[in-house]
Amino acid sequence: MKPQEDAYQAVIREMKEETGLENFHVEKLITEDFWENVDGAIHNRYFYQISVSNVPDEWDHQPTGGGDEAGLTFHFFWISSEHEVQLIKGHGDYLNRIFT
Repeated sequence: MKPQEDAYQAVIREMKEETGLENFHVEKLITEDFWENVDGAIHNRYFYQISVSNVPDEWDHQPTGGGDEAGLTFHFFWISSEHEVQLIKGHGDYLNRIFT
C-alpha cells in the first residue's frame, strides 16, 4: 500500500497495474494475514474476492507499477479449481475460500 491508500484503494490500483483489467468489482475482504518471505521479511497481506466482466480467457500484460516488475510481461489465465495449477509458496493460501 502507498502511504495515502487504505487496503481497498490499494487492491483497486494493484489490479489495474498488475493485470491491466478495468472491468472488475471488489466484492469483499476474504482475510488478512502476516506472512514471512524467504528473506525473513514479514508482509501484511490482504486477500479480496473480486468479480470481473468482459475479460478474455487468457491475456498478457506488462505491469505499470514499476519496481522489480518493470520490463516483465505477465501471462494470465483463469482456473476452475484450487488444484489446477501449482503456485509458489504463499500465493494460493486462500484459494480454498473461493473454490468451495
